[in-house]
Amino acid sequence: VPPIVNVLKEQGITEPFEVQAEAIPDMLEGKDICCRAPTGSGKTLAFGLPLILNCKPAHPHYPTALVVTPTRELAEQICQVLKPLARQVKLGVMSIYGGVSYGKQRSGLQKGVDIVVATPGRLIDLMENETIKLDDVGAVVLDEADRMADMGFIDPVCHILDNCAKDRQTILFSATLDDDVSRLVKKYQNNPVKVNVGPKEVSMESMKHFFWLMPNGRKSELTSNIIRKGGRSLIFCRTRRGVDRVGKELRRADLKIATIHGGLSQNQRDKAMQRFIYGECVALVATDVAARGIDIEGIQCVIHYDPPENGKTYKHRSGRTARAGAHGAVISLVQKPQKGDYHKIQKQVGINVKMGSPEFDMLPEKVRYEAPLRKRTGSPLANSGRQRNRGRSRRSKKAGKPEERSPLNKVVENVERASFFRKNNNRNKFGGKNRKSGNRGKKSFPREGDRPQRRKKPTYGGKGLTTNQDG
Repeated sequence: VPPIVNVLKEQGITEPFEVQAEAIPDMLEGKDICCRAPTGSGKTLAFGLPLILNCKPAHPHYPTALVVTPTRELAEQICQVLKPLARQVKLGVMSIYGGVSYGKQRSGLQKGVDIVVATPGRLIDLMENETIKLDDVGAVVLDEADRMADMGFIDPVCHILDNCAKDRQTILFSATLDDDVSRLVKKYQNNPVKVNVGPKEVSMESMKHFFWLMPNGRKSELTSNIIRKGGRSLIFCRTRRGVDRVGKELRRADLKIATIHGGLSQNQRDKAMQRFIYGECVALVATDVAARGIDIEGIQCVIHYDPPENGKTYKHRSGRTARAGAHGAVISLVQKPQKGDYHKIQKQVGINVKMGSPEFDMLPEKVRYEAPLRKRTGSPLANSGRQRNRGRSRRSKKAGKPEERSPLNKVVENVERASFFRKNNNRNKFGGKNRKSGNRGKKSFPREGDRPQRRKKPTYGGKGLTTNQDG
């Protein structure tokens, strides 16, 4: 379709990646696909383009194509990739995930959406409320199926597939094909075409690994030095509190930092992601769950601030750098009691690196990151400011230039204002009229010579509220 091709050219995409060349022809023919491909290999366009070209117009509440993903961030990323392409053939794309208002999602489905990109939890909620019905879904994509299995989403995914059309096309993308994923393939796919792209696992040889011994008190200082030396960094902590604490400490070191974890609202998470993607901050601090499925280009350093759970988590974290032939560094900040855990992790991932003191000279040189241009939209604050300025100019034309006040007039006005506040302050203190009008406790303005008063603490005793002046 020429309009779609033009959009891809504008984005700098002129040749297909390996996974796209392998999967797109069979998907266009309506065949089931079981594809093993790592994150960052071009999967979104591999399933997105055939999905758009084969999609039929939808009725309200009845989408005709569905993409299921493990996380909100991944759902939003896929939606942003598909929207400009689908717009060229007059199709609507909508993302559905938790943490945002049900109302907007209901109204969008009521108008009619052709392609829905959703996380399992919120999708099932809307199915139970009959806000969305999957009877007309002719094509389903399960993206990051192995991650959904790790997060315990296999049963919800089975429930979703059971409610789709019986003769649907089922497309599965996964970085690994373990037991849970194989169960989905056997139960829900019909003679799928197998596509294998890239290494079976994230290659640990494509990146440099460092295990630096240090006391806990120096971790923040060294992390800030790593960021300054290494460039764009992704920092992993185990807990939400850890993410917030590390983010604050790095900001105190005059670094622009974004933080992301499950305790933030969806709006806050989106803003943090956008700041990092568009190069407005140099590092992103995240928990493992929040960072799952995130595909961000140009990450030069991955820092294990807290130790990963096991070798598999180490691979997931480390695989965010050294993509598409680029250089990358993976740095683990190790305390002495953690040495045994890190030795086990090294055995699990197949590397053997000595633990020692920090050596910043060994880090790869910082590479300049070419951030995509952010689309600027009109700001309500800017508009309101313009309106206020226009109002002022109209008033100045009508009323003319205001006359200047003499210094004596200013002194008189200040004295009158002070006496007014003093009078009202006395009324409040001794139960005057302002007490009845709800102004009790209004901030008082101290007078010259007043003694500072101790704040009285309220205590409950006897029949009512009394004050204990002894504290």
